Amino acid sequence: MSMSGMYGPTDRAAAIRTIHAALEAGITLLDTGDFYGMGHNELLIAEALKGQPREAALLSVKFGALRDPAGGWSGFDARPAALKNFIAYSLQRLGVDHIDIYRPARLDPQVPIEDTIGAIADLVQAGYVRHIGLSEVGPETLRRAATVHPICDLQIEYSLISRGIEHGILRTCRELGIGITAYGVLSRGLLGGHWRPGAATTGDGRARFPRFQSGNVERNLAVVETLERIAAIKGATVAQLAIAWVAAQGVDIVPLIGARRPEQLAEALGALDLTLDAADLITLERATPEDAVAGSRYPAPQMNSLDSERGAGAPPA
Repeated sequence: MSMSGMYGPTDRAAAIRTIHAALEAGITLLDTGDFYGMGHNELLIAEALKGQPREAALLSVKFGALRDPAGGWSGFDARPAALKNFIAYSLQRLGVDHIDIYRPARLDPQVPIEDTIGAIADLVQAGYVRHIGLSEVGPETLRRAATVHPICDLQIEYSLISRGIEHGILRTCRELGIGITAYGVLSRGLLGGHWRPGAATTGDGRARFPRFQSGNVERNLAVVETLERIAAIKGATVAQLAIAWVAAQGVDIVPLIGARRPEQLAEALGALDLTLDAADLITLERATPEDAVAGSRYPAPQMNSLDSERGAGAPPA
């Protein structure tokens, strides 16, 4: 997503070099959305994969978010007819004959999840999709979806400072055999160790997120400073520490890395060499209690629309 303008100006050549470096390092999962830059991201990936064997990359595509010509957001559409239209365009832009994981980016409140999953199941049967995923949904939706077709993974935000899935969603996924693809492991750069108040550039969408706004960001960066001290003891950067923590939560959890430049990718890959023992995990969790972070992970209207947040993540009685 960050390669297609969501966080300000991008460098196409650097983005392609980053994808090439990821493939050379053995990374196979490339996650995108048909609405990232209104198709820009899929075309970018197609350019980066030119000349590569199809099996070199596992392509995960989200669909359903509606955009307008000014780049605004106009709602969500997961109707069967709409998603079959969306995938036709994605296949063309990506230059492939199938998508490995296809998923609605959010739950469409107007469309039963059974209808959406059933339509993607038709695409699986036809050979256009290999696996079905979901994104930002709660336990009830996971269970309903899984009655229609096996769900391979749930893509959802999970980091040291976004731990909501631990209150029910993670348990449900493990019960159903559904993996977790964790995005936001660096909380959109907040845990990267480089963010400073006022750092958002023109076009950087992070300025609208509560955790980056004045009054919240200062408190959150104080948490980051604590993590930096812990990272220094481990001989790592705070970004590597944050990635390693997510990776340590289970073999069924895969951290998504939002690097858009080769040097960011190189730093992230350093997390693979960082081993966290039980004492380290306890130290990190004590340094980031749930009330340590200021601000929600999305603005209020978006939080209210998330199926994963509407009571789905509350601790069991």
